[in-house]
Amino acid sequence: MANEQNAAAVDHAAVLRDQLQALSARISAGLGAAVLSADIAYDELTVVVDAAQWIPSLTFLRDNGFICFIDLTAVDWPAREKRFDVVVHLLDPKANLRIRVKCHADETQPVESSVNVWPAADWFEREAYDMYGVLFSGHPDLRRMLTDYGFDGHPLRKDFPMSGYVEVRYDDAQKRVVYEPTRLSQEYRSFDFLSPWEAAQYELPGDEKATK
Repeated sequence: MANEQNAAAVDHAAVLRDQLQALSARISAGLGAAVLSADIAYDELTVVVDAAQWIPSLTFLRDNGFICFIDLTAVDWPAREKRFDVVVHLLDPKANLRIRVKCHADETQPVESSVNVWPAADWFEREAYDMYGVLFSGHPDLRRMLTDYGFDGHPLRKDFPMSGYVEVRYDDAQKRVVYEPTRLSQEYRSFDFLSPWEAAQYELPGDEKATK
């Protein structure tokens, strides 16, 4: 019984890979030179398209079954000239197939907004702009949505300091919230560098109760 189940699982994976191979071929044929690469890894198809053909490529996919927009995000590669990957995940509900579509972008050249292809992309593009600084031309309302007004920088960039640039506190004398340069107290600089899986080699407050 177990062998039959394993054989069925292997057959299902093989069928999926065949479907993805056929899908990759159809996309490459339909988009032509707009496709920079199409790779299958871990039973997932990732297609990288030319940023100049971003919207025509997404429109082609929408009109050929991928009608469900799942999400849009970015990935930061600071050592690369075009440091950002703009990533979209799509679903073809009829064929039950998913696809990942990417294009490359930098800090100054905008990527055309996909809001006219999928209205749901509105907030996802705003989030990518806020967290990474990716610009989207033609977006109806491209402004920050997670950080505060006047926030400096983009928190999910890999060169953004984990402590940030400023800290916020309420000033009782001024009766308002004030922003100040980040200052780390000395007690926050003392680390034992132990793995959390190995646990500390000293007794933590409250642990003495477990020994009683």
